[in-house]
Amino acid sequence: MNEASKPQAKSHGLDGSMVESDWTPLIIDEVHAVLKNFPAAGTPVAIVSTSPRPFSAASVIATDRQTVFVKRHARSVRDSEGLMEEHRFMAHLLANGLCVPHLLKTDSGVTAFESDDSTYEVHGVPTGVDLYEEAISWTPFQSAKHAFSAGAMLARLHSAAEHYDTPARKFRPLVASFTIFASQDPGEALETYLRVRPSIHHDALTRRDCEQAFELLAPFHDKLKPLLPGLPSLWTHNDLHASNLFWSDTAPDARATSVIDFGLADRTNAVYDIAQAIERNIVDWLELMRDPNAGDSVAVHLDHLWALLDGYESVRTFSAAEASALAPMVALAHAEFALTEADYFLGVLHSPEKARVATHDYLVGHAKWFRSAGREKLLEPLRLWADAHASRMVRA
Repeated sequence: MNEASKPQAKSHGLDGSMVESDWTPLIIDEVHAVLKNFPAAGTPVAIVSTSPRPFSAASVIATDRQTVFVKRHARSVRDSEGLMEEHRFMAHLLANGLCVPHLLKTDSGVTAFESDDSTYEVHGVPTGVDLYEEAISWTPFQSAKHAFSAGAMLARLHSAAEHYDTPARKFRPLVASFTIFASQDPGEALETYLRVRPSIHHDALTRRDCEQAFELLAPFHDKLKPLLPGLPSLWTHNDLHASNLFWSDTAPDARATSVIDFGLADRTNAVYDIAQAIERNIVDWLELMRDPNAGDSVAVHLDHLWALLDGYESVRTFSAAEASALAPMVALAHAEFALTEADYFLGVLHSPEKARVATHDYLVGHAKWFRSAGREKLLEPLRLWADAHASRMVRA
């Protein structure tokens, strides 16, 4: 296939625009070769759609038996062992009543397949409608009722995960871990985090951005630190944007029916997972990307926030420590993901420009916002919510 005839793909860029994908899209001959190793999948007939998500190549495939979702990872990002960490968690959730995609097995009985420099996984298409298929993180729900249902689904996921006792994941790129601010000494924990990631450990600009961001974030860690013992360890999703849910229909009162994309899952805690959901759905960070001085005009969808929290508590009640921890955790939650993105951009894509977006625009930019406009627009309302929550618990 010559260069001009290769299929073109667009993916979500760091500023929300559609850009040329970092990974070549799947083609039907490639899918045919992969699905030969998954006997239940059938023979591919057509590529139905191509995912715009940026960190891998994925497509919905029609076969002569069913419709499946095929995803290709660079082995430097996910080898078979790395995918199996996610797949075992998904299997546990499915066995405990949560609707997640079922994973097809190879002829040797595993759910991940390696070929050359790539690793593949094949999923059944989950129950529901992919209503937010084109939506990117940092864009809001379509309605408060969607936010309520997403919150309830996240609480059901946490309930299903309670007895999953597997340790945290091994070091891998693109995992939303919670280790730095889970420590009593985040400076020491940051050094440990960087030490096993040479691409950012030796990058002077990453270290400069870390120093600036962690100074800005220190007051929030001071507030979180005494609450950490009250946050039980739990395997969590860590990327519950509306686009990682399937929905009952396209109506404003549609219900979330399935959870997808466990690529960022790890052992953290429930509050960290909720904070990630707030960070991804409630704040329009793309306004700050377009104009770093736009702090006061960054939209915060408080109606969706209260609906998300109400939905969560319709299934699982926050403890006093969890409610109090939520505001500082929201300010801190994005830090480790910004660093793992920088590690991916430098170590896998070899793109210093993209790494600077992750650490300067995201890590430092968000920290500055939380110390300025974000304090009043989001953190103070959450603090007041926690106070009211504590009063309700006392009365109860």
